[in-house]
Amino acid sequence: YDLVRAVLRDPRFAVAHRSAAEAQGVTEGPLWQRITSLILAIDGERHHRQRRVVAKAFTPRAVARLNATIIDVITELIDAQTSAGRCDVVTDIARPFPIPIICALLGTPRHDWQLFSAWVADISKMFEFNLAADGPRILQAWQELDGYLEHMIARRRHELTDDLISDLIRIEDDGDRLDHDELLTLAVTLLGAGTDTTRNQLAAAIDVFCDHPDQWALLGERPELAAGAVDEVMRYHPIGFNLPRLATEDVVLAGVQIPAGTLVFVNTAAANRDPAAFPEPDQFDIARENRTGVLTFGSGAHYCLGSHLARLELTQALTVMARLMPNLRRTGPSPWPSMLGIAGPSILPVAFG
Repeated sequence: YDLVRAVLRDPRFAVAHRSAAEAQGVTEGPLWQRITSLILAIDGERHHRQRRVVAKAFTPRAVARLNATIIDVITELIDAQTSAGRCDVVTDIARPFPIPIICALLGTPRHDWQLFSAWVADISKMFEFNLAADGPRILQAWQELDGYLEHMIARRRHELTDDLISDLIRIEDDGDRLDHDELLTLAVTLLGAGTDTTRNQLAAAIDVFCDHPDQWALLGERPELAAGAVDEVMRYHPIGFNLPRLATEDVVLAGVQIPAGTLVFVNTAAANRDPAAFPEPDQFDIARENRTGVLTFGSGAHYCLGSHLARLELTQALTVMARLMPNLRRTGPSPWPSMLGIAGPSILPVAFG
């Protein structure tokens, strides 16, 4: 735990999204330019500047305005399944859950959520290590999304409203504002990072609760445990297993010489099971008293900007689901097709009630 946290906070280890693209032969062109402009892929002063400006739009107070929307969306999704008393959590609940919320955050009409869902599905392929095959599809979706956002930003510059795009236009830090291209890339980052992660982590949470019915019953009886349950799920059953970093200079790490240019995989999943940080780490306990910070959201300069929103979404989703879906049990296999990038079950058939 301490070693992983130290590397994530060490500026000598840079984010490695550029390296992943380079390893697949993408070193120039429009896709390269887009990938390397994301806040996820930049370091140093450029990254600090964007993060400093944007952070004001992602405080707990700022995302709290979405609380009622989150509850409405998850309740509506579950209500559609209650008469049957069974569903596929991935297809019927987790996958459609975050997109209407992100649309509300951005200020787009909710009826456009399917458009955004399709774009995000294609753009997120840039993290799957198959850019040679997926590149054209990623680029086309990205260009279509840019076109949609271009019109939205143009309208907001004439008439600001109560949404994230307006907030990002409105926010200024010591005279510094985001330019047009930065607004576009940040919106794309939010859509990608704020949908795949939430939908997969929600499905992974239900997957682990199916193995621990006593904990699901406890959550139904004590909804105040939901926030802690989110932390415990992300610790015990995360959807990301490592964060790649690139050594920018020679570094001695735990007595091992790491040469400059070495790709280092920082194993956050192992850190979250470190008994020195989490007593009885292999026990799933939503009432766990130890509150050491889980590292699933990262740490240091690249700590997830959307963590407050993700926690709120997952907390409310688990609260509502535990109340409306008692006696939850898995009715078939729930395979995880990959452990690369953002992972999660591809299907999760359950019955309840």
